[in-house]
Amino acid sequence: MAGGGNGDMTEAAANGGTQPRVVFRGVSELVLDAKGRLAIPARHREGLGAPGNGRLILTVDHGGCLLIYPLVEWTPIENRLMSLSSFDDKMRSVQRLMLGHADEVDIDAAGRILVPPALRKYAGLDKRVVLVGQGRKLELWDDVKWQAQIAQPISFANGLPAELEGLSL
Repeated sequence: MAGGGNGDMTEAAANGGTQPRVVFRGVSELVLDAKGRLAIPARHREGLGAPGNGRLILTVDHGGCLLIYPLVEWTPIENRLMSLSSFDDKMRSVQRLMLGHADEVDIDAAGRILVPPALRKYAGLDKRVVLVGQGRKLELWDDVKWQAQIAQPISFANGLPAELEGLSL
């Protein structure tokens, strides 16, 4: 697996040292071609292709971007979402959002994926896009939305979230 820099690194310790896992890091400014294809940066290709044999899941995020998962990372999320009660309106909305928009795509020989038109429309993707590493997944943003997202200051007016207590940066 690739390693170093802002690219992917294997992380055996995260799962007991038995199986290396990929961690996606970094920000890449990219361009969708006229057919809606995205060239995945070389530093991410091995991590996306090896675990799921080149099969990826693209779905939507409530924040307005798309999420890209290796199939091996998506499967437990999908199983958990399918186990939620569809009688709860909030749970059903999450299922509609995440499962209803999930689309399986392949990485082609040139290292590209075709972003389906419905997903491009949802995220407002036209030409200039940003790919953001988020650990086990990648986010795909419209460039203008991404710039607005990072321009927003992070505010902890009500204190630091409990999950961040004790974290030293």
